[in-house]
Amino acid sequence: EFQKDFKRLLKKFKSLDDDLELVKIAAIELFHIQKINNLSVFPVQGFCTDEIQICKIKKFACKALKGRGSKSGIRVIYAFYCQSCKVDFIEIYFKGEKENEDRERIKEYLNDH
Repeated sequence: EFQKDFKRLLKKFKSLDDDLELVKIAAIELFHIQKINNLSVFPVQGFCTDEIQICKIKKFACKALKGRGSKSGIRVIYAFYCQSCKVDFIEIYFKGEKENEDRERIKEYLNDH
């Protein structure tokens, strides 16, 4: 489902591919690997365990949204596996179209993994 969300948003925001690669380093790697909290990643309440952390990236710089910087309104929900340092993307959405993450989708993801 993440791929479907991503393709739909990519039509609107042409730089999304590059932006996602950048956020992997600037947010995910900093927060989980280097343990630096730059206030862009937030654990999703009620879904984190010792093995898996479900997180939301709130500061996502999108080059296609000129002048907005990291306050683009794009949100990324992902699962981080603490032991293997593996990341699975669950959802990406634009806050202007959808207020919050799909908690049902997160539950389904956790049931399947």
